Amino acid sequence: MANYGDHQLGIYVQGMFADTRPEITTDLSRLESQAAGSLSAEAMGYIVPSAGSGSTARANSAAFEKWRLTPRMLRGSTERDLSCTILGTKMPAPVVIAPVGVQTLAHPDGELATARAAAALGLTYTHSTQASHTFEQVAEAAGDRWYQLYWPTDRDVCISFLERAKASGYSVLVLTLDTGTIGWRPADLDRGFLPFLKGEGIANYLSDPAFKAKLADEEPSTAIMHWAQMFPNVGLGWDDLPFLREHWDGPIVLKGITSVEDAKLAAEHGMDGLVVSNHGGRQVDGAVAALDALPGIADAVGEQLTVMFDSGVRTGADAAKALALGARAVLLGRPFLYGLALAGQAGVEHVLRCLLAELDLTLALCGYANHRELNRSSLLPA
Repeated sequence: MANYGDHQLGIYVQGMFADTRPEITTDLSRLESQAAGSLSAEAMGYIVPSAGSGSTARANSAAFEKWRLTPRMLRGSTERDLSCTILGTKMPAPVVIAPVGVQTLAHPDGELATARAAAALGLTYTHSTQASHTFEQVAEAAGDRWYQLYWPTDRDVCISFLERAKASGYSVLVLTLDTGTIGWRPADLDRGFLPFLKGEGIANYLSDPAFKAKLADEEPSTAIMHWAQMFPNVGLGWDDLPFLREHWDGPIVLKGITSVEDAKLAAEHGMDGLVVSNHGGRQVDGAVAALDALPGIADAVGEQLTVMFDSGVRTGADAAKALALGARAVLLGRPFLYGLALAGQAGVEHVLRCLLAELDLTLALCGYANHRELNRSSLLPA
């Protein structure tokens, strides 16, 4: 079988014999600076910065630096197997495309390009409620797909979203908990920029029969204001979760968990999985780094729930560290968005291939035949 790491040989061959070099950097930590030249000031302000002073995003990065991989020698791993099954979804690697809204800010094809790139590599794509393309449009472009729900205040619309997602082949429901309302984001506030108020990123609403049935007229401004009344939903409680079970018969994952107490409550309430995440630092300034929260949560509920991770993964080495600390899979966010900005679908594919190659090579060089062999002993504190 081929290894993902073989991708680097192809790059070297193209460089040495065809005088062709990657147009997008292979250093995934540099993607943001390269993408800056392809994004408008408004798009950069929305995509890159985080809440408040940005301390949570900085903490996410620093948390990865606290751990160092400890390579093992003479363990013979000429072939690596990164395949896994997560919540019934077979995956070639423990990497999932995170739900990211308003992807047309990065490229006109938006979510369609990302879904096609994920499908080309066999990776699972997660569709955001705040997308610029509908459930149905993305379903035609995607392979395996999950649906991320921002729970609207109108339960008729919520039911309609769940029904449409299920009818369109989305197999896992990912409920985001940490965005009952939008965090304090100075980069957007200083520009007075919120794309949803221009009708961007609300395609699922504008195409929804339950949503449209409650509009007083067909004016675009009416629809946008109606959306604005149902997006903030800070009143949700644990006792609301049975409603989802009534209307969704597949696995349910809670995204945005960073406390052990909430992880235990997720298990008590019959959830199937969770994503340890602080929304990439975009919601609460000064919050705990997601990676710092991961080990305790994995220890507490890892045998009961499928624990996944996002917030701060930029490289294959980052992914390896999160897997070693207890995640069954990692969700990738901003890096693929930078690839999307730089070259559309091809850019996303480039980023995904590079991340998978680096993860594979990291495993090989650390002496592991597959990611399941990673554990706490694979790391030492810096």
